[in-house]
Amino acid sequence: MMKNKRFGGIAFGALVAAGLFAGNALAADEVTDAQIKAARAAMDAIRVTTPFDGILPTIASQLKSTLIQGSPNYEALIVETVDQKAIELAPRRADLEREAAIIYAKAFTADELNAIAAFYSSPAGQKLLKDGPLAIRELSKAGDVWAAGITRDLTKAADEELEKKIAAQKK
Repeated sequence: MMKNKRFGGIAFGALVAAGLFAGNALAADEVTDAQIKAARAAMDAIRVTTPFDGILPTIASQLKSTLIQGSPNYEALIVETVDQKAIELAPRRADLEREAAIIYAKAFTADELNAIAAFYSSPAGQKLLKDGPLAIRELSKAGDVWAAGITRDLTKAADEELEKKIAAQKK
């Protein structure tokens, strides 16, 4: 029963993904080759699809763990089979890259994409990619401290003023 549910979920996910890719593939006619080329250069510069690098290995690892728990006597066979099937699926990463290029090509002009690629390929752009997340985390912390101070001060000021006004109304 569990195998059927898992297969059904996988089949449903595959159908949804196929529908999305087919729909976007039709919309791909709206972008030019120059936009796609510029989009790929910008994507490479900002490493936009890097976060997806670990998806297939993670899914394969999780699947191996699940299957081995259910059939520990077949561990070697499970590992070999899942690894082989994962390697067979690896070329599908190109589908994601193609989709990302279409998305970027629709969102930006070729000139904008070229400017993005130029900036993020520069030393300043590389530094922003490297140190930007740290700066954003630090800014978020500073924003939290600032918001706490504003909350404290507004609450105190409003309470004091309300006490005065309410006391004046009671007289």
